[in-house]
Amino acid sequence: MNIERRITAFAALGDFVLKNPVSLQEIVNKTFIYNTWFTIDNINQALQNIAIEFLNKEKLENWISGYGSKITTHDTKTIAIVAAGNIPMVAFHDILCVLISGNKLQLKLSEKDQYLLPFLLEQLINIEPDFKELISIQFKLEKFDAIIATGSNNTAKHFAFYFGKYKNIIRRNRNSVAILTGEETKEDIENLGHDIFDYFGLGCRNVSKIFVPEKYDLYSLKDGLTKHIGVNQHNQYMNNLDYQRTLYLMNQTPLIDIDFINIVENNSLHSPISCLHVERYKTLEDVKKNIAEQTENIQCVVGKGYLEFGKSQQPGLSDYADNVDTMEFILNL
Repeated sequence: MNIERRITAFAALGDFVLKNPVSLQEIVNKTFIYNTWFTIDNINQALQNIAIEFLNKEKLENWISGYGSKITTHDTKTIAIVAAGNIPMVAFHDILCVLISGNKLQLKLSEKDQYLLPFLLEQLINIEPDFKELISIQFKLEKFDAIIATGSNNTAKHFAFYFGKYKNIIRRNRNSVAILTGEETKEDIENLGHDIFDYFGLGCRNVSKIFVPEKYDLYSLKDGLTKHIGVNQHNQYMNNLDYQRTLYLMNQTPLIDIDFINIVENNSLHSPISCLHVERYKTLEDVKKNIAEQTENIQCVVGKGYLEFGKSQQPGLSDYADNVDTMEFILNL
């Protein structure tokens, strides 16, 4: 199976997703019943981004062309993927890199995301049966040449111990930040809301902390963020919000309470679910220095001159996690 056939097959999978057939929605509904953090809206959003950003034929061709002859001349390897389960189908880009480059996939699913990826891979095989020999979903990974594993900081330590003898990409927790100047429009803040609230803030590309000028009025965020008040209809999210709010009150921690998110001045990059950390700055140069010192813990930066507001959860084919080129890693095995 040559590269042209592989690209055509993945593009056809994108068309299948965009048609949103009944069989796909049945899997979406089944997934939501199994894991209620994966709401139907969030799953459909993830599917749309995969189809539009990852499975567009022209985008695939342009992306692949950047790797020259390597894509067709490298030796076939077996690559294991340990999938995360924080947001729906978060491992899809890694899977795409393995298969479109002509390598064999061993996939270990997350317990939190059991149905979506197998369904999409089944459809890919229906489109191009030759993929069947390249795809294996395993409970126990074995006899592979390299591994890509994603998890928390704690599990990443275990990954490093167990898989250290293999060539690997091991990913751990990262967070994303936004820089506000005080000149943002209401639309900018509404779009920032997507960066904060999409997938309930569970993704590494979700903004967990914002930098604001020293005299910035945090209550001014309310009008723009209210567009996303729908998160208050999700019981698990609201349970987290109430729990965190109680902790803040018990510890006498000042907070901005706007009903559906706790906004707290805290220099930490990581914020709990339903919370947004804020750090004030004197100059933008101070922020740039701060971010540069924490590069290894930051997935992306949102703001003017950086990633556009509202786009953090719409990565493209070349937006590699942790800024590690997964395709280059695979082709150099």
